[in-house]
Amino acid sequence: MPTTADRRHLFSDLPALEAADAGAIERCLDALWAERGLAKATLAAYGTDLELLARWLRQARGQALIAAGREDLFDYLALRARAGYSPRSGARLLASLHAFYGHAVREGLRPDDPASLLQAPKLPRLLPKALSEAQVAALLEAPDGTDPLGQRDRTMLELMYAAGLRVSELVGLPATALNLRQGALRVTGKGGKERLVPLGDESRHWLERYLHTSRPALLGNSPEVAALFVAPGGGALSRQAFWALVKRHAATAGIDPARISPHGLRHSFATHLLNHGADLRSLQMLLGHESLSTTQIYTLVARDRLRHLHALHHPRA
Repeated sequence: MPTTADRRHLFSDLPALEAADAGAIERCLDALWAERGLAKATLAAYGTDLELLARWLRQARGQALIAAGREDLFDYLALRARAGYSPRSGARLLASLHAFYGHAVREGLRPDDPASLLQAPKLPRLLPKALSEAQVAALLEAPDGTDPLGQRDRTMLELMYAAGLRVSELVGLPATALNLRQGALRVTGKGGKERLVPLGDESRHWLERYLHTSRPALLGNSPEVAALFVAPGGGALSRQAFWALVKRHAATAGIDPARISPHGLRHSFATHLLNHGADLRSLQMLLGHESLSTTQIYTLVARDRLRHLHALHHPRA
């Protein structure tokens, strides 16, 4: 089976991106941002996919990205499949191709869409990995709440679990998004869509402590920054930095790092709400899902609640 090193080697000797290809990709991404409001992370992923394809086309076929034919795309997809790229990676690439060539046709840059007949692979339905309530409690209590960094970490963990935030939403929160008096948080999610999320007493308690003591200590004499959560000296935290601290605190709490995923606390938030009686429509609003079908996957892991309902209502339970 091909390894990660094999996949990296596949694209290690490709030529640099041509200016014409770079311009075509940039115009497409600008249009996607303006028309569909795609998140920065999604646009960056599309850009990476399209750049690699453009460089491969120049080397293997001697042609521009905009001029690729259906056979070229088939060959490229087959090359990636042989190199061991996952179906999920292939599905994202196809989304990038549909977006790019669909935009090219709409702009009159070519008469046909070579990606129109390409279908995404069927993806396995992955169940969210949720922590138990006891594990969440242990994780939340792992940071040292007596020092500024520990208070910040505890506050971030409390807020992520209390509000069901995505990692990007958490680290990207501006201080102005928080209204402690009303006990609400304004979150900007995927596609720039905003939602209001209520705060529980515990998360409000830690937010007040963080804002009054920890955040000023971390900022020191540096100028005020927009980000709610800051690193020492005033810089904003990255997603990678946040998950490094989550892994560290998970180890302190005695939790297997394999049980912690980038969305672990968000999944736990949703699963525990369902277990305690929340309905799917409310959960959809809290999570910021555009479609209810996305939220429904949590019913597959909310077994405790389902067992309780069965025992309560079934005549033969």
